[in-house]
Amino acid sequence: MTTPGNLLYAQSGGVTSVINITAAAVIETARRYPETIHKVYAGKDGILGVLNEELIDTSLESPEAIRAIRHTPSGAFGTCRYKLQDPDIQKTEFKRVVDVCERYDIRHVLYNGGGDSADTCLKLAQQLKVRMGNVTVNHIPKTVDNDLAITDCCPGFGSVAKYIATSTREASFDVASMARTSTKVFIIEVMGRHAGWIAAAGGLAADSTNSIPLIILFPEIPFERGRFIQRVSDMERANGYVSIVVSEGVRDENGVFLSDQGTRDAFGHAQLGGVASVVANMVKEDLGLKYHYAIADYLQRSARHIASKTDAEQAYAVGQAGVEYAVSGRSGFMPAIRRLSDEPYEWDIAAAELHKVANQEKMLPRDFISEDGFGITDQARRYLQPLIHGEDYPPYKDGLPQYVRLKNQLVQKQLPANWRDGDWTIWSWPLTKRASCWTSRSVLAAITTAIRCGWFLQTSSGSMAFCRVWNSVRPAIDPDVVG
Repeated sequence: MTTPGNLLYAQSGGVTSVINITAAAVIETARRYPETIHKVYAGKDGILGVLNEELIDTSLESPEAIRAIRHTPSGAFGTCRYKLQDPDIQKTEFKRVVDVCERYDIRHVLYNGGGDSADTCLKLAQQLKVRMGNVTVNHIPKTVDNDLAITDCCPGFGSVAKYIATSTREASFDVASMARTSTKVFIIEVMGRHAGWIAAAGGLAADSTNSIPLIILFPEIPFERGRFIQRVSDMERANGYVSIVVSEGVRDENGVFLSDQGTRDAFGHAQLGGVASVVANMVKEDLGLKYHYAIADYLQRSARHIASKTDAEQAYAVGQAGVEYAVSGRSGFMPAIRRLSDEPYEWDIAAAELHKVANQEKMLPRDFISEDGFGITDQARRYLQPLIHGEDYPPYKDGLPQYVRLKNQLVQKQLPANWRDGDWTIWSWPLTKRASCWTSRSVLAAITTAIRCGWFLQTSSGSMAFCRVWNSVRPAIDPDVVG
């Protein structure tokens, strides 16, 4: 049995065009169980809102407003890229989350995100169980990368796949019409750090009735410049033009990202982007062909106007299932999409154990990639095709999609704001200027200590942030501040 109380919902990581459908499902389903779930609180900007006690009271939103966010892209309550520190190393952040849950009588937590957030759910469930006893913590899948384990596909992916396949087809028609005197090569860069699911979706642009000379560059296939250039040359000579879909995560034969910018995000992942221009320059240098390239970037994941109906239905189903798990007292699970058949396409929802999902990455199978490494197979097509089926158009007004914003009224804070005091502190300084509170000697000592202890260092835009420096360690490495 579950303990009655409030439910906390938070979004994590990059948004999708259908994540608000999941949010609507959570709130609408929770309102059908008033005796078990009294209120739904949403973290403003995801887990950061929980840490900062910025909780949105969704009970103040009308049923009409909640229904309307189903057709609105982005994250209705805000999201963030922020990884809670390992509680075995630093307990402050998890303790703060538990304090917030305790103060607001939160008995159920639903964390909507990718693989990293699944790991956070596992750790949070352990911490909450120790402090509060019977609390359910479950993960709701969401990622355009489609790389979560267990689930057949991830909400958000089907709509991105539809957008990329459509855009690749339309741009290819454009290039074909002018190839004789103008552009010969069109390149579209898509998301996908390690897994080539989105790039594979570009392969749907060509079919038996739409013959398009198409090359796909997958993260799973090491990039060889010579082979690639030869394929471009052969296709251009045979067809007059060629279209290329390239994943941002393409690596060379040494495993180095072609588009690595040298920076890392909050989860320690390489910041990627710009591989289209790298590939375009190769085409120009080696073949002298005129090219154009496009970077789909945020457009691919925010294109609610071309969302897949299948994706929309699955996004609602996982949100609904997450609440039903909470109401039934189930904890430590993720509602996974289970494919029952390809033709006709049938699916249902099955409970996946979180420990089998967390920190796992589902790569594009090799048998989904053609033998030459530049295209997709019929097996991939059978997998992908149902996921882009159907349309779920938003309402339009004056020729534009009609999107909405919620009130997002915050609750009045009840906990101390200085919750970090006595444990961790964040220090930052420009590399080009003398630090206001650190000498050059102490900076060097601090960095040395940080590396030795495995603490996190990040550089961005000419500055360095030295994060989570133990107050008790600082005087030891910087005598200037003692006393």
